[in-house]
Amino acid sequence: MHLPSIISAALLVLAQGVAAQDVAAASSDRSSTLVRKEWRNLSNKQQLAYIKAFKCLQSKPARTQSLYPGALTRYDDYVALHIAMTTQVHFVGQFLPWHRQLLSIFEDDLRTTCRYNGALPYWDWSKDVTTSTSFSDSPIFDDVYGFGGNGEYLADISSLPITSALELPGRTGGGCITTGPWAGINITLGPDYSFANNPRCLRRDFTPGFAQGALNSTAVAFTQAAPTFFQLDRRMQSLELTLAGVLTHGGGHFGVGGMVGEMSDMFSSPGDPLFWLHHAMLDNIWNQWQRANWATRKSEVGGPDTMWAYPYNYFGDVPYQNITTAFVLAYGQLGSSVTIKQIMDTTNGPISSYTYA
Repeated sequence: MHLPSIISAALLVLAQGVAAQDVAAASSDRSSTLVRKEWRNLSNKQQLAYIKAFKCLQSKPARTQSLYPGALTRYDDYVALHIAMTTQVHFVGQFLPWHRQLLSIFEDDLRTTCRYNGALPYWDWSKDVTTSTSFSDSPIFDDVYGFGGNGEYLADISSLPITSALELPGRTGGGCITTGPWAGINITLGPDYSFANNPRCLRRDFTPGFAQGALNSTAVAFTQAAPTFFQLDRRMQSLELTLAGVLTHGGGHFGVGGMVGEMSDMFSSPGDPLFWLHHAMLDNIWNQWQRANWATRKSEVGGPDTMWAYPYNYFGDVPYQNITTAFVLAYGQLGSSVTIKQIMDTTNGPISSYTYA
């Protein structure tokens, strides 16, 4: 055997050994319970590790381009899936369960594809709305150890796509973000229901006054005090289609996205990396609500299976069926379909076990 052949064979064996170790490590990691922490409770090193892994997904090729032509990166796959599923997972009873599993799929991808050894963080925005200025001053918007800040204030936004479903007072940005790890990046998919390649900057348009009213500790307590899942879901999604009826879910999206920011677009909001930390906070609230009466709430769900059906019938009555834990949640090419029953316990999920701290 020639020396090059021997070397090649040795390298092949070595590579197989490393791959086997990686698989074993991934399996071991999945068997342990992850602890999702609030962003400011991570060390700077942990914050940078999360950002690095996130950007790693944005550097790898898409898997879904045959379905979604504009998807260029592995991260675009997630934006595309959310766009495709938007009308099936918002203003419906499966809103919280579907997003719970989506977070786990994304978290697992960060860990297995990009060697991230932490858990998905969350953002407790109730800590950042105690004063009229505290929202914009949140450490989540730090230029180095955070996600960058607001866009430049644009008084005239008439030439820009309006991403918010409601007229929001007190907007303070609108321009492309110019600070932080995602300054200068292009968002590819969206806005709205579009899978075309549409490169554009990441815009933010903070509305701190609205955020202060929708995301404060009183709003969180009101949500958690819901006596049934049906009411919890409604308090989180929308009590009515007005500013007064929007609390935690819309508060996080509109507080960051304002009138023209990516976070306000119901379809392509994952284009803003803050999407995941916002939804992890919502999942945290649901998990806390479940644990407060686990014997009953480990299997309690409810609500319509169809968008804009009761109690979200703002545009007239729509036929629907009430969901149960047998309802199937679909994730296309990014993950296996699961029933709601399979994801009700965060410590015993199809992909991973996790808690919140």
